[in-house]
Amino acid sequence: MIVIVSALLGAVLGGRTARKRNGNRADIAQYAAGYGIAFGLLGLILTIVIDKATL
Repeated sequence: MIVIVSALLGAVLGGRTARKRNGNRADIAQYAAGYGIAFGLLGLILTIVIDKATL
């Protein structure tokens, strides 16, 4: 659940960042994908840390 939420949050933030920098559609899509992957990876790491800490 954390991974999905963080990936979606990253995609939204990436899209907003590209739009603020006056990017075209391809720029917005690329930023959204990049931020989504990065935030999703951080969410995965956070999920693993939480799982290991609660055992």
